Amino acid sequence: MNQPATDSRTAGYQEWRQLTFLHWRVAASDLQKLVAPSLRIQEFDGSAWIGVVPFSMERIRPWWSPPVPGVSWFLETNVRTYVVDEHGVSGVWFMSLDANKRLAVNIARRFWYLPYKFADLTLDRDPSLPTSASRQFTYRGLRRETPAADYDISVRVCGGEPKPAVPGTLEHFLVERYLLFAPRPDGSLMTGQVHHDPYLLRNVDDVSVRQTLTNAAGCDTCGPHPDHAAFSDGVQVRVSPLQ
Repeated sequence: MNQPATDSRTAGYQEWRQLTFLHWRVAASDLQKLVAPSLRIQEFDGSAWIGVVPFSMERIRPWWSPPVPGVSWFLETNVRTYVVDEHGVSGVWFMSLDANKRLAVNIARRFWYLPYKFADLTLDRDPSLPTSASRQFTYRGLRRETPAADYDISVRVCGGEPKPAVPGTLEHFLVERYLLFAPRPDGSLMTGQVHHDPYLLRNVDDVSVRQTLTNAAGCDTCGPHPDHAAFSDGVQVRVSPLQ
C-alpha cells in the first residue's frame, strides 16, 4: 500500500495514555457500507477488522499554547476500521469517537469533521497490583447522544518489558496507523497525519468485554471475546492539520 509523504506542518501536540486495543475479525462486506463510498475496506489475513480503543487524551494543545488545566485532559474511546483510498493510500476510518468533554467534542466535529459523541467515561486502575507486575484497567462508558451505546471493559496487562509490533504482523497492521480520513459535509475526504514513536505494546492476559459500540456503529457481528488485544502505556504525539 502507498503511504503519503510525511507532513512537516504542526497543528498541535497531545499525549495518548493507557490505551487498550481490542479488535474483532469481521467480513469486509459487513463494514464496506459503513465507510465513505470512495474508500474500500483493507483486509489482513483474509479478513476486515473493527477496533474499539479506549484511552486517556492528555496535554492536548495547539502548537502555540501550553496545556490548559480542565481543558487539555479527557477520556476517549473510538471505534475504527482500516481503509484504502483510490490512490492506494491506507488509513483509519473512525465510525465513532466518544469523549467526556463537550468542548473537545464540539471542536473535533467542527474543525476535524470527525464523528465525536459526548459520553460519560471512566478509567480506573486496580491499586492493589504493583506497576512491575500485572495491572488491571477498567474502562466504562455511557454515550449521551444517539445512537445510544455503552461499554464495560476490563483488561489485565502483563508486566515485563513492552515491545514494538513487528512489521508485517497483524499487530503492526492494527496499531501502527498514522493517517486518518475525515469526511467533509460535501462528501469529499480530507486526511490528517499524526506522528509518534512506534507503540511499545504489552500483552493482555485476561480481558472482559461488554459493549454495544460496534452495534451502534452498524456492525452487529462482534462477539464478547475480541480476536486480538494489546495494551500500550502511551505515546507523545504531534498532529498535522487536515489537508
